[in-house]
Amino acid sequence: MSQSPPTKTPDRLVFAGEAIVDLVMWVPALPERGGDMLAGSSSVQVGGGFNIMAAAARQGLPVVYAGGHGTGPWGDKVRTALGAEGIALLRAPDPGRDTGFDVALVEADGERTFVTSLGAETLGEPGAWDAVPVRGGDAVYVSGYGLVAPESGPILGAWAAALPPDVLLFTDPGPLVADIPRAVLEPVLNRCDWWSCNQREAALLSRTSDPVEAARRLAGRTGGEGVIVRTGRSGCVLAVREDTGQMALSLIPAPAVVAVDTTGAGDAHSGVFLAGLAAALSPAGAARRANAAAALTVTRAGPATSPTRAELDLFLAAGGPPATTAGGPPATAAGGPAATP
Repeated sequence: MSQSPPTKTPDRLVFAGEAIVDLVMWVPALPERGGDMLAGSSSVQVGGGFNIMAAAARQGLPVVYAGGHGTGPWGDKVRTALGAEGIALLRAPDPGRDTGFDVALVEADGERTFVTSLGAETLGEPGAWDAVPVRGGDAVYVSGYGLVAPESGPILGAWAAALPPDVLLFTDPGPLVADIPRAVLEPVLNRCDWWSCNQREAALLSRTSDPVEAARRLAGRTGGEGVIVRTGRSGCVLAVREDTGQMALSLIPAPAVVAVDTTGAGDAHSGVFLAGLAAALSPAGAARRANAAAALTVTRAGPATSPTRAELDLFLAAGGPPATTAGGPPATAAGGPAATP
């Protein structure tokens, strides 16, 4: 039986994404074009990349923020939130700009819609990433939000594609994946160790709505360890590269919950998956833990609601469904028995 090659086990997360502020409004439905409505409630919270960092840090993975942050009330709010999670900063505040923000409309069924205004977190100067102290054993997270911006995207993409091989590159293209220039996207896709996206994003990249086939096609375009296609309440499809170069595909189910707010579910999944790898779990074990964290996250209102390690351990102690191979019997996603955390 083929075995998967050793998985990189990071000891630190260097977050090369964007922490911004979320202006969240809960609405019964999206307003019609040109219309208006009153929100049932609202809040101002730190979100964006902060959600991934907080999710990983709450699981015990050391995190440093390598992105930009501004001078002003939004920048102050981001720094306060990072400090509360024990996340270190690698840059001084930008004296000329404030941090960006988004407006998030959350509908009654938990679905959310965003409009984003970028700020100091967007780094467009040549060489802006060259001084980031990345070392062997680090995991570097890159977001599609950083790759899509016309000025800063090519700079971030070139830096990410050139990372040393002993650094784990994790990339999530995000909802703007179709707008990322191919010349920026493809080198990052080829270099990344783990590519994680939701079913819609996977369909845009692979031209198939079948998440299993999408994972297979995407895995053929990466040179790394695997691909994750998140499929919402059903869990995720996991493609793991074996030592033969072939991909083993597994369906990793998620616990059933009632969604209150889906904001931050994918972010929680990514942060907890990376923390799982750091804890030396198999990819399937890390994905199962990430699925459970995402499930817990959607039962809570707000963008940065990923559980702590103790909360997640308690939730998983109640048991969960096993992994299964795509279209087959109980899985051997890592070349052995069905993985558990």
